[in-house]
Amino acid sequence: MKFHLIMMCGLLALPAARADVLSSSDREALLDRLAKLQAEADSRVDARFRTAITAYTAAMGSDDQAVELYLNCVEKVQFQDEQKKPADFREWRRKESERLSDPALRTALRHQLRWLVLTLQAASEDPDQGALASNARSIVSAIFDDAKNLASQNQVLRESVLGSVFAQAYEITNVKVEKWPLSPAQLEQVYEEVLLPPYRSTGNLTGLRTAWLKRMEQEGAIREFWSERDNEGRQRIGMAANMRPPAYEKFVADEVPELMWEMETDLFKHGDQAGAATRMLAHLEKHIGHRSASGWTTKFRELLAPAGPGTAKTQQPAGDTVR
Repeated sequence: MKFHLIMMCGLLALPAARADVLSSSDREALLDRLAKLQAEADSRVDARFRTAITAYTAAMGSDDQAVELYLNCVEKVQFQDEQKKPADFREWRRKESERLSDPALRTALRHQLRWLVLTLQAASEDPDQGALASNARSIVSAIFDDAKNLASQNQVLRESVLGSVFAQAYEITNVKVEKWPLSPAQLEQVYEEVLLPPYRSTGNLTGLRTAWLKRMEQEGAIREFWSERDNEGRQRIGMAANMRPPAYEKFVADEVPELMWEMETDLFKHGDQAGAATRMLAHLEKHIGHRSASGWTTKFRELLAPAGPGTAKTQQPAGDTVR
């Protein structure tokens, strides 16, 4: 009760609120001040981004530079910002010395930095979509051509680059970027949002088919080398070290036929109707027992149905039929 009385006295002591309309000059002054504050904030953000990209680009140049930046970022985020002692960081570094000397970690950090820089470019006001796709293709190919050697560091490559210690140290974790995967290991998004659209828009059917096949190859590498059972685990449960894990075998049996169907559907819709239809029928015959065969049949009938009045038909680009 005493608390409530004190509160009441305090409220009664406040001056009465008055309706007070802003004048035109007041509005202009406030808007002008707001614009200056926004410009100042934008300038600070731009400066931070430029500093970050400069540091990331330099660190991408060599394994040693990548690890040096990584250590600097870890020290800032996990020790200095947490107000821990310098001795704590030195002790952490001593315990992590073996991991830090792993060539796979160093390579993975460089790939992570490359994807982070590309992500910042994608978030810019008017990014070059062609350059983004080309650079993304290069990074993803470099990673999955080396998937076996990078197996021990696959979590680094699966991590969102905006959640990485590199992004945290430079305070760029809140970047907004649409239709862009935040990890190069998110292959479905990488292909659907970045790599396949340019081939579709230009009618490059050969490139479209090649990209789909590359995606399947890379998805297979994830199941083969980045599954939970490593070679040691396989041996422990009686599997030969050179045997592919169950995740890979399941991928080949269940998911590859799904992806093959999606590829042919994509090709059909973007110009190769005759060739894709022939291959889709052969696919149905080969995989008639697949769990999705019934759905494929339904979709195939829908694709083959005559176009209704006023429905635009997809034209096949001359000279680029896929067989």
